[in-house]
Amino acid sequence: MPTNTSRTPNDPLTDRLTLPRYPRSGRYDVRWTIDNQMGPHALWLLEWLAPALGLAELEPGARVLDLGCGRAMTSVFLAREYGVQVTAADLWVRPEDNAVRVAEAGVGDRVLPVHTEAHDLPFGDGTFDAVVSVDAYQYFGTNDLYLPTLTRLLKPGGRIGVVVPALREEPAGTEPPQHLRPWWEPDFWCFHSPGWWRRHWTRGGAVEVEAADWQPDGWRDWLLWSEVVAEESTDDFHVRMAGRSVEMLRADQGRALGFVRLVGRRT
Repeated sequence: MPTNTSRTPNDPLTDRLTLPRYPRSGRYDVRWTIDNQMGPHALWLLEWLAPALGLAELEPGARVLDLGCGRAMTSVFLAREYGVQVTAADLWVRPEDNAVRVAEAGVGDRVLPVHTEAHDLPFGDGTFDAVVSVDAYQYFGTNDLYLPTLTRLLKPGGRIGVVVPALREEPAGTEPPQHLRPWWEPDFWCFHSPGWWRRHWTRGGAVEVEAADWQPDGWRDWLLWSEVVAEESTDDFHVRMAGRSVEMLRADQGRALGFVRLVGRRT
């Protein structure tokens, strides 16, 4: 494994973020993940998604779309851990920057960074064996008409798997949970419950829903990661955002916030 992404032994920060339930993620340098994070720990979330999505069952060289890949950490992980060819698609991060990152990680021949918007994907029908989206799908996938336009990119029987920040239950009425109001942002209205997501994917008929489940104690992982980013990041913006997440998650204590994992097979 290239040194810039390899785990640092005998390091207290590494030990703090080495969790038995994420053995693959534990092999990556924690400072590399801090420097390239854009929210919750994307590698932990992808590792939770992987068994439900059947990533280990894909043939070497299978084609995977990593939609909303950010700084391509998840793309590096997919290529290295599962031997697949990854199209790393993002709107906000320049593909030239991601190309440098994936090359430094030793997977420049297996990850193709592209600049694209989720509603204007320049790929043909049946291009991909799987589609992955970690902490991004909530921003564009709540539209009732979106999923069919995405699943056309899958080969017949291919799977789409996403992990999104979520609410344990749908709020009643038009107000957020009372205890979260000091931190609530308009964007949070794209957070939904597992039941909401299951209905959303089922009624369109584009996929057979194979999983729509809540991550047990996912909020604890989110809190731990936010605490570390607030303490260790060198980016002032991420320090402030992580600090707000820490306050919010400590106030919530798992009552409302967490993560949902969704997997659907193209029908």
